[in-house]
Amino acid sequence: MTSPTLELDIDPVWPSSTDWEALAARTAEAAGAVAPELAHEHLLVSLVMADDEEVHALNKQWRAKDKPTNVLSFPMLSREEVLAAAAATEAPGMLGDLILAHGVCTREAADKGIPVEAHAAHLIVHGLLHLAGYDHETGEADATEMEALETKALALMGLPAPYAPH
Repeated sequence: MTSPTLELDIDPVWPSSTDWEALAARTAEAAGAVAPELAHEHLLVSLVMADDEEVHALNKQWRAKDKPTNVLSFPMLSREEVLAAAAATEAPGMLGDLILAHGVCTREAADKGIPVEAHAAHLIVHGLLHLAGYDHETGEADATEMEALETKALALMGLPAPYAPH
């Protein structure tokens, strides 16, 4: 199975006891299994595992929201371009950037009673789907579709459904 290539930049605030590169690769593979347009190693994604301050600044600058959020997605291709890139066999194309906020991710994981790694995997899947053109904010049907894909991807990793009640 193939998946997008994730290039990681990890802030020291993220615990070094976790192999984030391996987790990101497994997560990308699971995302590619449920969203075939992502199942291509020639698609590149920059994954920045940042602190809350960096995500706060980016969220304020690009989304006019003056607070950190769990994950930001900055697609470089339209949905149509993603589908065309997925069908191509030539040189890699940049799918986009994902930025995860350590503090927000850690707090949300604690609130859900799950390991930070499991929540980070969910946020990576969520972000990859956004980069592929899925958007849960465009309507109930789109949200349902995106949540179902996230749930399937996480199940492939042996992780619980992210939207199930705890």
